[in-house]
Amino acid sequence: MLSIQALRGAGWLVLSRFLGRFVDFFTLLILARLLTPADFGLTTLALTLIVVLDAVLEIPVTQALLRLRSFDKSHLDTGFTLGLMRGAMIGAVTLAAAWPFAAFYDDSRLIPLMAVLSLGPIARGLASPGMIVYIRAMSFRQTFTAEILGKICAFALAITLVHLGAGYWAIVANTVTAAVATSLATHFIAPYRPKISFARFKDFAGFTGWFSSAQIVGALNWQFDRILLGRFVDRPTLGRFAIASDLSVMPTQSLIGPAMQPVMAAFATINDQPDRMRTAFLKAARFAMFAALPTGVGIALTADLIVALLLGPGWEEAGPLLSLLVLAVLPGAYFQTLSSLCVAMNRPSVLFRVCVFELGLRIPLVCIGLFLSGVDGVVWARVAISMAMLGIYMLYARLLVGLGFRRQIINLWKLALATGLMAVAVALLRPALDDLGLPVILELLLAAATGLAIYGAALFVLGVRLELGRGRFALTDRWARPQA
Repeated sequence: MLSIQALRGAGWLVLSRFLGRFVDFFTLLILARLLTPADFGLTTLALTLIVVLDAVLEIPVTQALLRLRSFDKSHLDTGFTLGLMRGAMIGAVTLAAAWPFAAFYDDSRLIPLMAVLSLGPIARGLASPGMIVYIRAMSFRQTFTAEILGKICAFALAITLVHLGAGYWAIVANTVTAAVATSLATHFIAPYRPKISFARFKDFAGFTGWFSSAQIVGALNWQFDRILLGRFVDRPTLGRFAIASDLSVMPTQSLIGPAMQPVMAAFATINDQPDRMRTAFLKAARFAMFAALPTGVGIALTADLIVALLLGPGWEEAGPLLSLLVLAVLPGAYFQTLSSLCVAMNRPSVLFRVCVFELGLRIPLVCIGLFLSGVDGVVWARVAISMAMLGIYMLYARLLVGLGFRRQIINLWKLALATGLMAVAVALLRPALDDLGLPVILELLLAAATGLAIYGAALFVLGVRLELGRGRFALTDRWARPQA
């Protein structure tokens, strides 16, 4: 079982992501009603190259420092220096690539947009490396404070600009300001006196190579759909796809992703004990899917209501896209557990191989989907890819810690059954709620409450319990036989 310290750390990170996403959704709610899908499509296209460059030049300073048994000021200096160099390279490459990129998509507005948007990753790379002291101690309240301050500043500026008639520049301001304000906040929370140094470069080099390679391929996986669609569909269609795609990752980004950082730290303390690692991985994966499965399936079943409530008129076509895309990202919760395991075991090369395999599937399948059925074909291709990748994640869990497929499936089957029962109940309820002509928010709340009740009741009947106390937390199965 994981310690209560890890639970508290996860709690702060989940709270941070939840409140951060809440601010993002609130900002999106306002911007979607004042701007158009074409505005979002344009900024999405400008961001595609920035995101890829951000990944190509990624230097995982935090992850590298986290895996060290000890560190000193020279490690922080080297990490900050690498971040500074990274920022300069991102700025230079963006400026050089902006004109040919804009010419390829036949839209000169992309040039200034890309130049300004590049400030976001530059700012993130200049955050205080001193924050690692809190992260290593599993104290994430400081991270929470920095991120929320950044989100609030970004929200305030974006809303001000859109009311001043800035149009799509309000979206750009929201993206950049969040990164700049968060980075500045880290220097107030964890004061650090910058110094240029490469004294500890060797402690970053090996880890950085594999981890950065995985980041690059992962970014290509995430952005390939948008890059392709940007060339073959109009800006409003791209905008609807991008917003639906961003909404679909809410379960993994807001709930699962933050919880994995303290889990990774917990893995690191037992990485020389194979039996405990296997047990810890199963528990972490179960927790991840415990939250992701019902949340994702629930969003899929109520996507039309969510889109109507959050985005308003003009966005209706994003609903069917969201209902499928959220299913496509559900296996990502399992990948995040595997990713934490790989980092804790100092096996970033595994992450690289997984990402390469996914990209090898994505390029042909997405292209075929686009050729056969446009944006709908792309969405179905993503669903097929995600199902195939879940098997790959389980395969690598077997190779890393010796967990067979059968044991991994048994670990999750009750969660899957409870989610299936929930899905049937909500699917049967929706037509009746639609006939009543209820307000959108009330219908959504009733559907969500019903789904949650069915899911909880099914788990209770199946013997699955959430135990808290005595410094531990775990999902237990009262009917399970002890492992041999």
